[in-house]
Amino acid sequence: MPDTEPDVIAELWGEYKAHATGDARERLILHYSPLVKFVAGRVAAGLPPSIEQADLVSYGIFGLIDAIDKFDPGRGFKFETYAISRIKGSIIDELRSIDWVPRSVRAKARSIERAYSKLENENKRTPDDGEIASELGMTDGELAQTLSQISFVGLVAIDELLAAGGGDRGGSTTVGDMISDRRHDPVEAFEFDEMKTLLADAINRTPDRERLVLTLYYYEGLTLSEIGEVLGVTESRICQIHTKAILQLRSRLGEPARSEA
Repeated sequence: MPDTEPDVIAELWGEYKAHATGDARERLILHYSPLVKFVAGRVAAGLPPSIEQADLVSYGIFGLIDAIDKFDPGRGFKFETYAISRIKGSIIDELRSIDWVPRSVRAKARSIERAYSKLENENKRTPDDGEIASELGMTDGELAQTLSQISFVGLVAIDELLAAGGGDRGGSTTVGDMISDRRHDPVEAFEFDEMKTLLADAINRTPDRERLVLTLYYYEGLTLSEIGEVLGVTESRICQIHTKAILQLRSRLGEPARSEA
C-alpha cells in the first residue's frame, strides 16, 4: 500500500467517520486499493484464462468501498483483515451473478458432497479418496480429475458456507464478518454464533491435512502456491485438497453446492 504514516491514516478514518467527507473517503480508497489487486490475484489463480484479472479488480473495488463505509475503527479490529474478505465477497458475488461455472461441474460437486455425507454417516469417520471414488464408480485418477475441475467451486465456497449466517452485503456473510463479529441484534447474534459453532465443529472433524490447508489459506493468508511449498506438494494438489475440504464441510453443514439457482 502507499507509504502513508499511520497517524495520517488514523486522521483520515476519524475525518471520514465523523463527517463522511468525500475527500477522506477517496484518500482511504487510494491507500487501500492495493488490497484489491492482492485479492484479485489470489482469486484469479483458480480461474480459467478467459476471466480477466482487471475485471476481478473492478469487481473488488466495490467491496473495498463497502468495507470502508461499514468499518468501525473503534472496534479494535484490523481493517485489512476485514476488507480482504469483503473484497473477495464482492468478486465472488459478481462471478456468481454471471453464473460462469458449468452446470456439469456443479452436478459433480453435488455428487461428491452426497458421497461424503453418505459414507461418513455409515462409517462414522471421514471417508478416504478410494472410498469416495468407489462410491461414485470412479477410479482414483478420475476422482482427482473431477476435483480439479471443480476447484473453483471449492475456492469460493468457504464464504458461501457462511451465507446462512446472514450479513449486510447482499445477504451473505464472509470470513471477515466472523473475525469482526459486528452484530448487535440478539436473535441475529445467536444465529450467527450458532453458525460459527457449527462451522468450527465441521472444520475440526476434517482430516489434519485438509484442516491445515484451510487454516493456512483462510486465516494465515497464504496462497495455494505458497501452501504447496510449505507442504512440499504441487499447487494443483493443494487445490484438490482444498476442494475436498470444502465439499466435506458442505456435506456436514447440509448446504448443497449451488445448483441451477
